[in-house]
Amino acid sequence: MALSYKSRRRLSLLILLVGLPVYIIAAISIIGWLDRPSILVELFIYIGLGVLWAIPLKAVFKGIGQADPNAPQEED
Repeated sequence: MALSYKSRRRLSLLILLVGLPVYIIAAISIIGWLDRPSILVELFIYIGLGVLWAIPLKAVFKGIGQADPNAPQEED
C-alpha cells in the first residue's frame, strides 16, 4: 500500500522534528562510548551515520517539496 501525498508529508515532518534529533543524540552517544577515536575516524563515522539515516527514508521524502499531484488544478 502506497502512502498518499498528505500522509507522506506528515510522516516526513514527524521524522524531521522527532526522529532526526533522536538519531543525532544516539549517534553522539555511540561516539561517546568509543575510546576517543582519531579525528578522521570520528569524521568518517559521523559522515556514514549522516548518510545512513536518509537511505531507508528516501521514499518518504521524495517529491514532498512539490505541489500535491492529486490536488485539483486551478485555472486562471
